[in-house]
This record gives sequence, C-alpha cells and structure tokens, in this order.
Amino acid sequence: MKAAVYYSQLDIKTEEMPIPQIGDDEALVEMKACGICGSDLMDWYLKARAPLVLGHEPSGVIVEKGKKVKNFDVGDRVFVHHHVACLKCHYCQRGDYTLCEQFHKTNIVPGGFAEYFKVPAPNLQLDTLKIPESLSFEEATLIEPVGCCIRAVKKCGIQKGDIVAVIGAGTTGIIHTVLAKIYGAGKVVVSDLVDFRLKFAERFGADVVVNPLNEDLAAVVRKETDGRGFDLAIVTAPSLEAYKTGMSICRKGGKICVFAPTAPGKILEISPKQLFFDELRIIPSYSTSHVETREALELIKSGEIRVKDLITHRFPLEETAKAFKTALEDKESLKVIVLGK
Repeated sequence: MKAAVYYSQLDIKTEEMPIPQIGDDEALVEMKACGICGSDLMDWYLKARAPLVLGHEPSGVIVEKGKKVKNFDVGDRVFVHHHVACLKCHYCQRGDYTLCEQFHKTNIVPGGFAEYFKVPAPNLQLDTLKIPESLSFEEATLIEPVGCCIRAVKKCGIQKGDIVAVIGAGTTGIIHTVLAKIYGAGKVVVSDLVDFRLKFAERFGADVVVNPLNEDLAAVVRKETDGRGFDLAIVTAPSLEAYKTGMSICRKGGKICVFAPTAPGKILEISPKQLFFDELRIIPSYSTSHVETREALELIKSGEIRVKDLITHRFPLEETAKAFKTALEDKESLKVIVLGK
C-alpha cells in the first residue's frame, strides 16, 4: 500500500509499505479522508520520531475485521480516534483521560496518511464511531478537532453571558468561536493577524473581529468589556506573544485557556503577585477523549458546527507533501484534507 512518510516538514515521501496485519480483536480500515492537524506542522514535536506516518484525524471504511470483533462489520463507515485511555488508572478515575499512560500507547498503525491502517483493540472497543451516510468522510475528520475544543470549553466553565476572546482564527479558533456561543457566551471577540481567517470567524458567529496589525486590541478590549477585560481568553496560537496577549486582556478573576504548546525552551514569565491579587486562572487542555468525540459527532450531525465549510483544500494521498506545504504556507487555508481512494 501507499503511505506518506514524514521525514521533516518539507520532506514527505509517498512510499510503499505492507498492509498491516490484524489480530483477532482488531480491524483494518481503508482510509477515505484524514485531516492535517496543527500538531502535524510542529517539526520540533515530530523530528525525534521521524521517519513516521502521521495522520490522527482519519475516517474510512472497515475492510477486514478479526474473528473476535463484535459490534462492527466489514463495510461500516467509521471515525477512529488514535488515542484511548484505559478507564482504570488513577487519572482515568478522575476524568483525566488524556493523562493516562495507555493513552499515548494506543496508536493506529501506521497512521492516517496511508491507504489502510490498523485499529488496535482498545481503540476499536472504546473510540471507533460509526458515521451515518448523511455525514461525508471529509466532515468526519473534524470529529477529533471538535472533540479537543469541546473538552477545552467544558474545562473552562463558560457562564451564560460571558465575554470570550479567541486568539488565533485557525480551524480550532473558529470551532471555539462556535462552541463558546453554544455553551452560553454572550459575545465572542476573535483576534488574528490574517484577515482571511477573520472573515471566516465572522461567518461562524464572531461578534467582533480584530487584526492587531491594523487596530488597537487594547482599545477593543476596553470597548467590548466596559473596561473590565474578558471573562475567558482561549489561546489557540502557539506563540509566547499570543499568551502574553491572553494574560493582558483578561479581567480580574478571568481565565486563560492554554490550547496550543510552544516549542521547547520558550518560557512565559508570569507574576505570582498578579495571579494572586487578580485571581487569574490558567487552564490547559490537551487532546480529547471518548467522551467528547461522541459529543462532537452529534454536533456535526446536527449541523450546529458546519465543519464542511472549514475545509479549504483537498489533496490525494500521493500529494500529501503538497498538502503540508499548503497548510504551512498558504495564508488562505484553514482545514487541509488528504483523501484516500
């Protein structure tokens, strides 16, 4: 089979490799679509593991199943989550599924950017979801990123009427914009340095958009929050400047959601005095679990999040390198999808 092998950001080769062999409690899926995630573009995060096959937002069709597999059949259209928790450990018992040791060991094989991939037993049992005929394979690839955003928004505990800032209007920034409204926000202000993305944010319900290159963000904050600052700032951009901005625009008692990592060695200086007297809360949220993927599927099925409109580019598997280059460099791209046969 063909697979896109990642050596570095700008060195991705289409290579031949054996179709994975499955066990009695596993399944083989023919990939139909797989999204490129922001983490797929972080070379510092991946280079130590290269070469490897990336792709953790896949959908496809089951073409083979082990003899012990129940509840799934050949021909089922599915979304497969690449990580699943054990549900038994200390972390899982407290709902911290993404911190479970097993979570990082349960990977689809070899990855989503391949003609076929194997679904290990834990993934098949816990977080492989059948998708209805009404939902396209492309739309199903957004289940994972929507799930990540749901987990973050729920952790932040938006209260009805909150004024929320979203810093970074990429795919997840726009999903956060929609979710903030669904979870009760009274107003959502979106900031980004690219006007193309801000126009998308407006289409998806942003009340106010601001490009700090052209407008005084501090003045917008004062105007939109009666001088208080935002109740919640969700930072989706992986930069120190974005986090500094998030800290500076929150009100006393406000919350900053850490939704994107920076490269190793980057340090954000925070004043304990400010944290203490302003009672600021910093809330990190990494990945998603079997709980949120189901919620994501329902929101996408219902049309509450129009994920199809977020897809700006599509490439065949053989052009995965071009797909990555587009996601990295094209300022008029949002979700980039790699398609199977």
